[in-house]
Amino acid sequence: MLRSFGALVGDLLIALVFVSIGLVQHGTPLTMQNVSWVAWPFAVGVLLGHLAIRAWRAPFALWPQGVFVWAITIAAAMMLRTLLGEGTDLSFVLVAAGVTGVLMLGWRALALFLTRGERVSPPRPAPASAQQTADATEPDSAAPEQDAAPQRD
Repeated sequence: MLRSFGALVGDLLIALVFVSIGLVQHGTPLTMQNVSWVAWPFAVGVLLGHLAIRAWRAPFALWPQGVFVWAITIAAAMMLRTLLGEGTDLSFVLVAAGVTGVLMLGWRALALFLTRGERVSPPRPAPASAQQTADATEPDSAAPEQDAAPQRD
């Protein structure tokens, strides 16, 4: 549950980082009002993406969770921006898709790398019944081996 929440928060933070960088690059003051106004369509997209793909099942997975959350985020954000009459020029869509794609999939790849040891489970001992079956099929090393051919004296 904590990983699922962490993945959602990570994606929302990526949306905020993308919006903040965009505002600074365009000379727009970095105020809470400006960030909120530009970021909310992306935040809605992130939430829809997590719900649609059920990202909590494998929150850090690149495929399909990461890719679909990213694609749904971009599609929903652009749809909402269009409905609001905000800019959705092709250049903006391409930059938004590229930057958020690299950031959303990049942080997941880093999370997978950093948690790789947690996902590797130690080998489990064989069940007792399987061990007994294996013992029954192995020849007894104490018994002398008999050749199929009769021995001549």
